[in-house]
Formats: sequence, structure tokens, C-alpha cells
Amino acid sequence: MNSQCYTVAMDLGVCQLRNFSISFLSSVLGKESATVTVDNSSSGASVVAIDNKIEQAMDLVKSHLMYAVREEVEVLKEQIKELMERNTQLEQENNLLKTLASPEQMAQFQAQVQTGGSPTGAAQALPPSGPTQVLPSAQNSGASG
Repeated sequence: MNSQCYTVAMDLGVCQLRNFSISFLSSVLGKESATVTVDNSSSGASVVAIDNKIEQAMDLVKSHLMYAVREEVEVLKEQIKELMERNTQLEQENNLLKTLASPEQMAQFQAQVQTGGSPTGAAQALPPSGPTQVLPSAQNSGASG
């Protein structure tokens, strides 16, 4: 190990990075005793070049990650929009059904919700009490059948 490689803490990090890179390259190539040497007497230009390459690689990774995140955000925004529209539609349908239900049906529904029963099965089994209101879409389908 060359002592001039350790004059500054930054140089120490660069030397360690070089040694790691050589070890990593050797392991990737499958050679246990690879003969890769680094010229420790080289000027600071090689250190700057290595730093630039590392920075470029990090920028590339950052760009890819940002692209992927932006893409995912767009997908999630679209899903949120669709779910909000569906929620609004279901709220409107629920309000309409509440206004069309008789007080007895609403009372029985509330009782079943509190006991944990299935409100849909019991509501279908209930005989209509009093005058029955028919939705316009049900009138059309009944007239055509």
C-alpha cells in the first residue's frame, strides 16, 4: 500500500473504493487471484474520473427511479379518481334506496345490521308492506317483459 494514497480522508475512501472495485471485478470474472493492478502514482485526474463515473451511474439510477415513481403515481392517481367516482355513484344509489324504503324496511334493516345478519337476504324475503314504489328503470323492464 502506498502511503501517499492515505494523505487525505477522501483519498482513503477512493483507495478503499478502488480495492473494493478490483475485488468485485475479480469475483465477477471468477478469478480468485486476478492480476488487476492500480497505478497508485497516477495523478488526481484518475480520482476525478472515477468520481465522475460514480456520479453518472448514480444520476442514471436516480433518473430511472424517478421515472418509475412518476409512472406509479400516475397509475395511483387514476385509481383514486375511479374509486372516488364509484364511491359517489354508490352514495347516490344508497341515498335513493333510503328514500324509497318504507320505515318498516329501514327499521328491519337497522336491526339486522346491529345483529350482524345479512340484510340483503332478509330484505328479499320481506313481503311488501303498504304501497310499493317502483323505480323508473323497473317500470320499463316490467313493461317490456
